[in-house]
Amino acid sequence: MRNTRLPANLEAAREEIETHARAYGLDFFPIIYEVLDYRTLYETAAMGGFPTRYPHWRFGMDFDQLMKGHIWQGSTIYEMVINTNPSYAYLLEGNEDVTQKMVMAHVTGHVDFFKHNMWFAHTNRKMLDAMANHATRIQRIIDRIGYDVVEEFIDTCLSLENLIDYHSPYIKRPDSHTPQPLVGEEEPQVAQGLRVERDYMRDYINPPEYLAAQRQKIEEERAKQRRFPEHPQRDILLFLLNYAPLERWQHTVLEIVRDEAYYFAPQGMTKILNEGWASYWHSMIMTRKVATAAEIVAFADLHSGVVATGGGRLNPYKLGLELLRDVEDRWNRGRFGKEYEECDDIAAKRTWDRQLGLGRQKIFEIRKLYNDVTFIDEFLTPEFVIENKLFSFRYNRDTDLYEIASREFQEIKQKLLFRLTNFGQPFIAIEDGNYNNRGEIYLRHRHEGVDLKMDYARDTIRNLHHIWSRPIHLETRIDDKKRLLSFDGSDFTERRID
Repeated sequence: MRNTRLPANLEAAREEIETHARAYGLDFFPIIYEVLDYRTLYETAAMGGFPTRYPHWRFGMDFDQLMKGHIWQGSTIYEMVINTNPSYAYLLEGNEDVTQKMVMAHVTGHVDFFKHNMWFAHTNRKMLDAMANHATRIQRIIDRIGYDVVEEFIDTCLSLENLIDYHSPYIKRPDSHTPQPLVGEEEPQVAQGLRVERDYMRDYINPPEYLAAQRQKIEEERAKQRRFPEHPQRDILLFLLNYAPLERWQHTVLEIVRDEAYYFAPQGMTKILNEGWASYWHSMIMTRKVATAAEIVAFADLHSGVVATGGGRLNPYKLGLELLRDVEDRWNRGRFGKEYEECDDIAAKRTWDRQLGLGRQKIFEIRKLYNDVTFIDEFLTPEFVIENKLFSFRYNRDTDLYEIASREFQEIKQKLLFRLTNFGQPFIAIEDGNYNNRGEIYLRHRHEGVDLKMDYARDTIRNLHHIWSRPIHLETRIDDKKRLLSFDGSDFTERRID
């Protein structure tokens, strides 16, 4: 195998960049860089940045899409880094030195974020080894069971991989079983038998075997009243792992899919803040410390491409970077707190400057404690929306074009938060795993104002049935009417329940 490590000139640049980054206060895991040709880089990108994954057609599909984008649309992957200790980062062979320097500065920001952000605290820092182990285990299953059977089951599991509780590593949820009764706090019913008027007749009228039968009947009735699970469960994959009638190899595959879903979850929860943080530091390090006079224009061109907006999409690099800079400026000038918020003088607020110099400290605090939802919820301001010309948009069926829907701050903020909360996916939990006392699953959709996409819902229910092997029921709202969608393995039924 050819050497993919950094050449001498880039190794010197790496040392310089990391020295400046530490001087600014960044603290990151050791970073190992690999320089890859574009094909190898895109192969690695298709597998989530890991060189070894279990065999599955979706990785080939992702690779094909990336290659077509590279060839026909000119899209290029400049950097890729994975959350491990040490962290591995990839550079594209043939890029100019200024590009490689910018990427390395960007990577130091990412790895600092991985190390210190609380939402990554529970992730497996040895995931490179874990991914390789997952690949080996699934390959052994394929060798024993057969590729087509295993691939079909992996397809089913991947279609359900978002049915996890993204906050479970940080919040203690009620377990499926608790010692608390579900039928109130009154004293439990006791089998007393038939009423007798004379004590000496008690054992004749209520023999021990009769009392035992009565006790058994009471226990059965109480069991019917208990809900299983006793508390709604958001981590549906864990419920399936614990209770679904899976073969051993199926349990292993589902466990692997769930483990990898939880590993990647914090990256989706912090996309805007993470990319904003890395962009902030690559800009700071390059413009003030590393880029030479001959490189600064090329860097500006590259940076402008990173933060460019357009095409009807949200650029997380741009939004994260600008919002961090806005927070830094506000805390440097003291534009926060009760006195500032209660000031009614627009001119005074515009020139407000208490020269506190707390901006850098504040953004380091944000880097440690926040995710995208909490970051935008707390720090997005009307002034920022106006200055950055943010707006919400919608699709116009008449013109077949997207158009501006609103420039109102509250509507823009709500749409952003709605899109980011739970990744914009519906909240679904298992309410009952023994519905109708027949071992059927009853799911409840927490309606947030947007109806389910019914084709997605039906596919999800069908795949849940594939694993649970008994009927699945989903309670939701359609056109403000409560509905129950059911699947018995062959047919879907829908009925109104309110």
